[in-house]
Amino acid sequence: MSKIEQSWYKPFGLITLLLLPLSALFWIVSTFRKCLYSAKIIKAFECKTPVIVVGNISVGGNGKTPFVLWLYEYLTEQGLSVGIISRGYGGQSDNYPLLVTSVVNAQQAGDEPVLLYHRLKCPIAVGPNRQHNIDLLENNYTLDVIISDDGMQHYKMPRSIECCIVDSERRFGNGFVMPAGPLRETTKRLQNVDIVIENGGEANNSYTLKVSNLRLVNSSDDVKHTVAHAHAISAIGNPKRFENSLEAQGITLLSTHHFKDHYAYTADDFLQFGDDYIIMTEKDAVKCQSFAKPNWYYLPVDAQPTDSVINKLNSLLKEKGILNGL
Repeated sequence: MSKIEQSWYKPFGLITLLLLPLSALFWIVSTFRKCLYSAKIIKAFECKTPVIVVGNISVGGNGKTPFVLWLYEYLTEQGLSVGIISRGYGGQSDNYPLLVTSVVNAQQAGDEPVLLYHRLKCPIAVGPNRQHNIDLLENNYTLDVIISDDGMQHYKMPRSIECCIVDSERRFGNGFVMPAGPLRETTKRLQNVDIVIENGGEANNSYTLKVSNLRLVNSSDDVKHTVAHAHAISAIGNPKRFENSLEAQGITLLSTHHFKDHYAYTADDFLQFGDDYIIMTEKDAVKCQSFAKPNWYYLPVDAQPTDSVINKLNSLLKEKGILNGL
């Protein structure tokens, strides 16, 4: 994590002060752009399939991907045919939009879409143009609903439901928009989304989900194992949550190593560890499949929303006609 990112979650300091003018400019531009869409001076594109956006208002890991995994499975349990679109951050392909398949790797599509496909084996379209992603899915599949993994601030894309995920531990940092703070939009935006879900929050009066850690899986054979000690490697927004979950399982961490979110690993990054055991996140593991050793493991996670989240989601699905009142 860079010094700027560290400053987001610390008391007001010099770095924050120096970056405030840029944050003011960011806020002015983003607010003006949003107003143009609200006034329909700039119009959203049209699509025939309802879109559910799972996003956030802050930068970094909030538990969005585990919720997308859960949401896909929940919607399919309701009898709906579901596809997913993603920006595919970190991926570099010669052609977009790209349909994720078993032969598409994280270098092409990005780590999160490959993780989603590995788990779900469902229609996933990746690319910087979300309209083209939706068109690709609609031209190749008959879908009842499309989940947009991120894209809450992409106002050109129409959406039926917005689900905003908030990290209950880090929340909104110092409360400033980028680059002085971690926010893409101010917290006022939360008043306009359909449901705000706190990852790890207390149930009380809010909508919450818990991210549960499954047993370690070997990076090369997908078999579940138990490991006593290992180096923890991660390239995610909130590595401390990952490391705490390992220690909670009784694993002794020989060391911890943090890379930039969506970092593209190479085999050279692991030379320092020799033949020691390594544990990484599932998102990291999909980028290391070609050179993973037999003693490298990853920790899958699943989201478990509370009944209040499920009931609210059901109400929204019926209200928007996605479940047709069933």
